[in-house]
Amino acid sequence: MSVPPPLRRSRWLMPVAPGSRVTRLELFYDLIFVFAFLNVTGLVSRELTPVSVLSGTIVLALLWFCWTGFASLGNVVRADHGFLPPLGFGIMAAAFILAITIPQAFIDQPDDLPGPVVFAVSYLAVRGLTSAGFLYVLSRAGRSRRQLVVITAPAVLAALLVGLATTAPWWVPADAVLAARLTLWGAALLVEYSVGLFLPYARWGVASAGHWAERHALIILIALGEAVIALGLGPGRFDRLALTGPVITGSVLGIALLAAMWWLHFDTLAPSVEHAMHGTRGPSRIPLARDVFTYLHLLVLVGIVMTALGLKLVLEEVAAPGVEPLPGPSAITLYGGVALFLLADALVAARTFRRFRRSNLVAAPALAVLVVPATLVTPLIALGVLVVFCGVVALVQRFTGADARERIKDSVRQEERVTERALSEWRCQHL
Repeated sequence: MSVPPPLRRSRWLMPVAPGSRVTRLELFYDLIFVFAFLNVTGLVSRELTPVSVLSGTIVLALLWFCWTGFASLGNVVRADHGFLPPLGFGIMAAAFILAITIPQAFIDQPDDLPGPVVFAVSYLAVRGLTSAGFLYVLSRAGRSRRQLVVITAPAVLAALLVGLATTAPWWVPADAVLAARLTLWGAALLVEYSVGLFLPYARWGVASAGHWAERHALIILIALGEAVIALGLGPGRFDRLALTGPVITGSVLGIALLAAMWWLHFDTLAPSVEHAMHGTRGPSRIPLARDVFTYLHLLVLVGIVMTALGLKLVLEEVAAPGVEPLPGPSAITLYGGVALFLLADALVAARTFRRFRRSNLVAAPALAVLVVPATLVTPLIALGVLVVFCGVVALVQRFTGADARERIKDSVRQEERVTERALSEWRCQHL
């Protein structure tokens, strides 16, 4: 049922109310997780191969589940009250170690601590602290053993698989260690994500639809911001970006591309999905929250990370001496990231409103076709074409759905006015 757990406020716990929003402390936590998301590019960019892409995807999916578990806890009890702040800081520390270990998550580096072991221990620390928080909260709420089993059993099984992956060098040949680790981490990934299938049957709930939607919208927004930072830090094979006209032009085009992606997601889709969450009550809210936010927003995030990596690779080519056509892997990463982003948004709209965004469904395969011509032109031209393409898609959505867009914007403005009026009245009375 979509109601808060029967918790009483105490010095250790404060239940989340239906009208609760994201706290500043949660936003602070999310900065660490988004740093970890974008650091996956360091694992993939060293050698852009199918194996490295698979490794990065598994790591990113596991990181996302760590974050969504922590976000779920913040939707049950407030993250800025009681025992949650110190628990959150512990999770942040483990998540940061997890983030800096990502480039060595599957292969040991000489003279360093064993990367796979440090990565696994950090991951287990994040999941263990989150699960411990859930168990404490649910036990105080008097929840049944079934809910406690739903929370703990998948995490325990995934922990066993992760621990087994760290011992792979002991029981498989040296040339099969990477494959064994990928297999076991993939199995842990499936176990972790399967917990969402049982939530409707375990009487789980979304205490605040606004908090849940806003938390996921903010993590996407921060990811786009981190992509800007990743673009500005420069590519890996140079100490710094040369201050040249092509580099400045490529940087401006990169910002324009990320701005277009922001518009495509946040102009109407994000607020309309949040309103749909508010309007969905009862048991059906749980599958909607799970499918749209936990599962499909992962695809949105993967699209952003791929785009960030593609922009770094393009800027690498722009900064290199000489003018060569954009390499195939770079074109696939950049165009594929934007295509996945558009497709994920289309799936979000389809799951929420039972209808597809036609512009996204046309644009995503069109970008896949444009990958081949992109490898025949210079990197700047390929990036410029992509920016223009996304701008055209944004304009099409702006004018073809003008009436629906105006209704959404009007609804958002009315909600803002009501909130501002209520806050002003309270402040006048109490401050």
